[in-house]
Amino acid sequence: MNEITTIRPSTPKDWETDQEVRWCPGCGDYAILKAVQRTMPELGVAPENTVFVSGIGCSSRFPYYMETYGFHTIHGRAPAVATGVKLANPELDVWIITGDGDALSIGGNHTMHLLRRNLDCQFLLFNNEIYGLTKGQYSPTSREGTRSPSTPFGSVDHPAKPCAFALGAGARFVARGIDVHKNLPSVLKAAHAHRGAAFVEIFQNCIVYNDEVFEPFTAKPNAALGQLWVEHGQPMLFAGGAKGIALDRERLTLKVVDVADGDWQGAGVIVHNVTNRAIAHMLVEMPFGPFPMALGVLYDDPAPTFESAVADQNRAASEGKTADLQKLVSKGQTWMVDKEPHKL
Repeated sequence: MNEITTIRPSTPKDWETDQEVRWCPGCGDYAILKAVQRTMPELGVAPENTVFVSGIGCSSRFPYYMETYGFHTIHGRAPAVATGVKLANPELDVWIITGDGDALSIGGNHTMHLLRRNLDCQFLLFNNEIYGLTKGQYSPTSREGTRSPSTPFGSVDHPAKPCAFALGAGARFVARGIDVHKNLPSVLKAAHAHRGAAFVEIFQNCIVYNDEVFEPFTAKPNAALGQLWVEHGQPMLFAGGAKGIALDRERLTLKVVDVADGDWQGAGVIVHNVTNRAIAHMLVEMPFGPFPMALGVLYDDPAPTFESAVADQNRAASEGKTADLQKLVSKGQTWMVDKEPHKL
């Protein structure tokens, strides 16, 4: 009898390449790379069935460092290439790696169409609110007043909000994480478990051109008041449970409330429901300062995927038919090429 070969579970080392990782010392991309490499074995997937697709930018070096298939594509076009990969082989596990400039500027239209089509993939947007690779120009997510080589007097643009953009484009999964936070792997796992386009914004520190821009909520002393980690079925509490998020029913907006003696029900604190799209919109629109930064899985409500619809359509169109390439190319007007040399 033939012995059944036992497949050894992968380890983080199995997902690392022999390439030298080349980002600026201290860049948040290192932490995200390690988080992904440590998470992959826990997903029960295989490197040979996995593809990482990137565009242009610092984050787009990512495929070189993952021991999987990968495409380093062109500026803003990673969603288009990823769509082709998934349609060609729906069994592949497709990850898109991009940045705020790559995905929301030149690639904004491609990002929008991928999300509204609901291609089954994980879309990781590294948001450092700056163009890092091209020496620090302001990006679509840069805050008003950002001084850069392209805005020496300060940006006057209103910044794009990636998660609001994703929800507006019809994304069925929207989440946020922080490059160095211990909860990032759990966000990645949730994104992978979602069947459809899973959009994850990751706040990533650019130590050279936009250092500490997220410190007001990422720094350890600011985390308790600055971070709201939401979890399905759990009350929206922060500041060690002393504060929470409630619904202002008169204005139909969210508000911060104090929680006395742990009585969050009495304070009207909302219990997070990942399928509630209206609350997800409110969470991503909360202005930081008066409110904490909403993190974790904000919205998760699966719908039929694009590649499954294409496969069903192709299956229906070919039902009862026999493939005949010669018949196809001979269909319509045809002519024969005279093999004899033309005589003048």
